[in-house]
Amino acid sequence: MSAPAYTEHPTAELAFTDAELSELTALAEDVAVPEPVSNVFTGLPAELIEALRLQGIVTPTAVQEAVIPDGMAGHDVLGRAQTGSGKTLAFGIPALAKLAGSKSRPCHPRAVMIVPTRELANQVAKAIQPLAHSMNLKLTTVYGGTPYDKQTRQLRQRADIVVATPGRLEDLLENGYCFFDDIQLTVLDEADHLCDLGFYPEIDKLVAMTPP
Repeated sequence: MSAPAYTEHPTAELAFTDAELSELTALAEDVAVPEPVSNVFTGLPAELIEALRLQGIVTPTAVQEAVIPDGMAGHDVLGRAQTGSGKTLAFGIPALAKLAGSKSRPCHPRAVMIVPTRELANQVAKAIQPLAHSMNLKLTTVYGGTPYDKQTRQLRQRADIVVATPGRLEDLLENGYCFFDDIQLTVLDEADHLCDLGFYPEIDKLVAMTPP
């Protein structure tokens, strides 16, 4: 049986009009090339990096660049920066990275962020909540002037991170609705303002209740 005949075909050529070439060039320019992630972020959990990227955050601000590496390494950090400088994520990102991959026990948060006012509590939660959600971590806010039973219910349902004002947090601890046995990270946001408002005794007591 003879071998099948082999026929060589000439190389195909594609021809485009000037209008088609212009349209193809415009389409190519519209394709977004992902911006490389900063080295400061590369050691973070993949889902956290992606959540930051979706918010357009691939390069840290100055305070984030200074704080995140030490926070990731487990060092105590004191940071001072102006409003709008990204300081919330400077402490929020290491906290989320530290808590990644596990869940808290009911009424036993693993991170506490103490703030001077309910307004600031909501601001902190707004910045961190979307990132926490992407990592299956739960965040709850705790402050006065809101239903007590709602906050206790959220603590029972699991809260990995509690953002709280000192008075309500102390109340919940004293009444057995919250326990600090599992705390891995403590944040005092606007620590100077906390002291200016006279909260130093409460802060000293709360911090003393956390593990070393």
